[in-house]
Amino acid sequence: MRRIAISVAAVSMSVTLAGCGMLDATGSSDDAGPAKGSDITVGLLLPEKANTRYEQFDYPIFKKKVESLTDNKGKVEYANAEADADKQADQMQSMIDKQVDIIVLDAVDAHGIAESVTKAREAGIPVIAYDRLAEGPIDAYISFDNSLVGEVQGRSLLEAMGGDLSVTDKIVMMNGSSTDPNAKQFKAGALSELKGKVTVAKSFDTKDWDPKNAEANMEEAISEIGLDNIEGVYSANDGMAGGIVKALRAAGVTKLPPITGQDAELSAVQRIVAGEQYMSVYKSYPEEAEHAAEMAVAKVQGRGIQFDALTRDRVDSPTEQDIPAQLVPVVALTRDNLEDTVIADGFYEVSDICTGDFKTACAEIGLK
Repeated sequence: MRRIAISVAAVSMSVTLAGCGMLDATGSSDDAGPAKGSDITVGLLLPEKANTRYEQFDYPIFKKKVESLTDNKGKVEYANAEADADKQADQMQSMIDKQVDIIVLDAVDAHGIAESVTKAREAGIPVIAYDRLAEGPIDAYISFDNSLVGEVQGRSLLEAMGGDLSVTDKIVMMNGSSTDPNAKQFKAGALSELKGKVTVAKSFDTKDWDPKNAEANMEEAISEIGLDNIEGVYSANDGMAGGIVKALRAAGVTKLPPITGQDAELSAVQRIVAGEQYMSVYKSYPEEAEHAAEMAVAKVQGRGIQFDALTRDRVDSPTEQDIPAQLVPVVALTRDNLEDTVIADGFYEVSDICTGDFKTACAEIGLK
């Protein structure tokens, strides 16, 4: 996959492409001669509910943005596949049958959905790949720089393991689903940092990103490697990190090894505060969802200048080359920058994080 390099932001994700004046830099799109007005229907297909981000952030933010861009005349036809690739194919066919104006697709199975993407193209319906790079003739792609996500996770894990690292130090890698192309990129990015510095004693591609599967995988790793021989755990996301912590606690661990994550889920932020999880990768879902909505509306309305300004990167999929894309940067989230990231950006309130048993841990790090 080719991408324009994007640096890791030091603290906040507040700067966006539009905020940098990229739209203005290419001129106004007001005279682009829109193909349609504001009475449009945008199909949104999201992959699952195990990760809380989709229902909590992506869908409502995307819907609100489409409505604001269309004077509340545009609507979003929404469906969630709940990790079922066949169900998502049916949902996509339903949207094709309803003749929605455009489909924004976060694929359960990026390869398996290619036939449905082709059907949409044949029906004259553009498809924007969202968060995961679906195969087939997609019109554009928006996601985070996934290789960079893995690199940030890998570097953070090494940092947490300390300065006296040895290649004999053993870690467990809990990667995401093999059907998700993002998981492969996270894994490759992490390995680019970890190789030659530690030993990956056990590696799993976790079915459906399911925390219960991650918990079972970790139990297997503990049995084979030995609890005292695991110096760190690479977890590709926060949900699986929660399962990993459960397995380690059940095995009787008193001091948890450093564990990575991704998505800045509230439960993970609380684990970071409590010292149970070392870090997560904070990705601005509001930025991704809003820009996806802007791309979709601009595409349907024929606003080529605006669409081009939002898709200045280029990526390749296994089936398509030089796909217009937007790659959003990421932040390594630790105890040290909670206030400057998820709290400053309005992702969570301190009162959301510092509840019950976490109040003492919050006070210890000055979070109040």
